[in-house]
Amino acid sequence: MPKFNWEARTKTGGTQKGVIEAATVDVVEAQLKKFGFSNITIKAETKAFSFNLPKFGGGKKIDEKDLVIFTRQFSTMIDSGLPLVQCLEILASQQENKAFQEILFKVKESVESGSTFADALGKHPRAFDQLFVNLVAAGEIGGILDTILTRLAAYIEKSMKLKKQIKGAMVYPITIMSIAVVVVGVILIFVIPTFAKMFVEFGGELPAPTRFVIALSNFLVKYFVLLIAGFYAIVWAIKKYYATPAGQKNIDRMALKAPIAGPLIRKVAVAKFTRTLGTMVSSGVPIMDGLEIVAKTAGNKIVEEAIYAVRQAISEGKTMAEPLAACGVFPPMVVQMISVGEATGAMDAMLNKIADFYDDEVDDAVGAMTSMMEPLLMVFLGTTVGGLVVAMYLPIFKLAGAVGG
Repeated sequence: MPKFNWEARTKTGGTQKGVIEAATVDVVEAQLKKFGFSNITIKAETKAFSFNLPKFGGGKKIDEKDLVIFTRQFSTMIDSGLPLVQCLEILASQQENKAFQEILFKVKESVESGSTFADALGKHPRAFDQLFVNLVAAGEIGGILDTILTRLAAYIEKSMKLKKQIKGAMVYPITIMSIAVVVVGVILIFVIPTFAKMFVEFGGELPAPTRFVIALSNFLVKYFVLLIAGFYAIVWAIKKYYATPAGQKNIDRMALKAPIAGPLIRKVAVAKFTRTLGTMVSSGVPIMDGLEIVAKTAGNKIVEEAIYAVRQAISEGKTMAEPLAACGVFPPMVVQMISVGEATGAMDAMLNKIADFYDDEVDDAVGAMTSMMEPLLMVFLGTTVGGLVVAMYLPIFKLAGAVGG
């Protein structure tokens, strides 16, 4: 079916563009007029030659950035009074991510068939998670879908910022370590053997550091393939172990107790827990449903079990603060603030304040960790490479001294 580019004026006086698949121009024009557009301009989309390779891995990933843009635009359009189906048609038509576009058209078809918007979204978990679907359901029931979508967009944006901070903190050390491994590997595999041959020709006993470096070089050259295979085997074994319930629990517990990364992981977990639960509670989602969704999206087995324990305790009539304190995962300050929020009936506001505080804490922790790792990595790189160079030049210095004497 051919595609048509269109541009038209909305009821509010704005200009909207998009692409629609239809049999003829007349069908496109009739459909746009049905949605309340005027001053319609339609042009057939020109077909460019393309060669499509077979798809692997289920198509293009649904990016969080695409989801944020969709959510914000959808909120604005709903707030302007446009019908739900029309909003989906417009946003799907102008979506550049083809995988996401296909999902949006399917959501539109489901809504046209009589499904609620939340049910239609729930059929596509690759794009819309449980949090998204449940908040939309709450918005539909309460008649505040535009407000809910705005909150969702803000939540996703803050989650993206948090992930970006963590990834940004890891880029520098990973880059330096990768450079160090490559440089040391090149020296040991290609440079040291040349020096070793030269020292054999000179004769005499070599200094201990030089003998150690030559032995290390010989070992690496001889067993290089086995070392690479062993590294991948260890990574594979860790992944397999982490896939088991016991393995995931043990590794996640070690991560929380790690010397440098542990406190940061805990702060990220607290920020995510309070932000997600605060968004859900303020949107009208029942606390029990909210805790179940938050537990499933915790990302750490220890934190997940702690949240489920809190949920169980609440179902038995206890307050949230009491089981939170007992689990030992959440800092005392968080427990006290949540206790105050429960007592004053302002749980959602208190959770969002805690999330804002821990977002700043994560930012500071990432900055401090980066600042601390920079000199340590420089010292490591300088000591490793410098040590290799000095070890190989020691016999030359010794020979030069003997000649000079």
